Amino acid sequence: MFGYNNHIVQADLQEITCTPIQWFEFQHKTILVTGANSMLGTYLIYTFLYLADKKGMDVKIVALSRSLDKTRELYKEFLDKPYFLILHQDICEPISCKGCVDYIYHFAGNASPFYIKNDPVGIVRSNLLGTFNVMELARDKEPDKVVFASTREVYGETSFSLLAEEDSFGKINPLDSRSCYPESKRAAETVLKSYFDQYGIKSVIARIAHSYGPGMKIDHDGRVMSDFIYNAVHGQNIVLQSDGSAIRSFCYINDTILGLLQITLYGSVGKAYNLANETEPMPIREVAQLITRSFPERNIKVEFANGESKHQEGYCNYPRVALDTRRMEALGFLPQVSLKEGIVRTIKSFE
Repeated sequence: MFGYNNHIVQADLQEITCTPIQWFEFQHKTILVTGANSMLGTYLIYTFLYLADKKGMDVKIVALSRSLDKTRELYKEFLDKPYFLILHQDICEPISCKGCVDYIYHFAGNASPFYIKNDPVGIVRSNLLGTFNVMELARDKEPDKVVFASTREVYGETSFSLLAEEDSFGKINPLDSRSCYPESKRAAETVLKSYFDQYGIKSVIARIAHSYGPGMKIDHDGRVMSDFIYNAVHGQNIVLQSDGSAIRSFCYINDTILGLLQITLYGSVGKAYNLANETEPMPIREVAQLITRSFPERNIKVEFANGESKHQEGYCNYPRVALDTRRMEALGFLPQVSLKEGIVRTIKSFE
């Protein structure tokens, strides 16, 4: 069962915290994380809790979430610890937090095609109103940095075939049903920039691409890796609804967390960073086949519903352009976990 004491999670946390970055910068700091129950939020909070629990770091974590029962379950080992606090509220309501806050990680918001199809208003509200609430809190607390989890989708449909640099942008049709997600992320980035220009609130942006790992939502999510992992965990054949030729490149959660911490410590205020693992781009049919080969004892195989690609509502239909990660690499970012290893760890974490 997923949780702090899950054997895969513990191994991951040890691996993350043994990486030579300037951990002392978080000593005596208070860190607030919105979207505390998301995969990114949970793993980041677990990282800081591990530092406090196993390495004696003086750090305080504030976990903001609207689902109190789930938050208590995820962090049940720390409910009585003085360095852990649950802030139970909706991100769309004004945020009130006692004491100082040194770093804010704004992860609240849903990227699942299921919610893009069924709750687009909720997605826009969390990305826009939620970001305003975070930045108003930042005006009050004056943190060292606000770190915002954005998306590669802000680049839209590009007219070029080379790498997408942080200053490269294409078009987004605001009347496309999926645009509730990338358009509101784009606007949220502008909110951060506006708060810096007007109030001097320091922030950095992580444009994250296809992160996966233990704690990811696999039930009724709709993203490729989530669906594939769900099938493998439940011993089901992986059924592709297309010819599987679409290219994806996935980043294991350890590398994503380390990238976020590098952006926090070394990233330039007002800058955006492409946080992605572009070392193993692969057609999704090969990703599916990699999963089946990694667990031969499960006797699952890859099937095709039909031989033709088709666009599904709630999914991005833009041709893929790889992200330029040189700006991240200049901070010391270098993905360490291979796709095969990450897939094995993720599936085993659900056992």
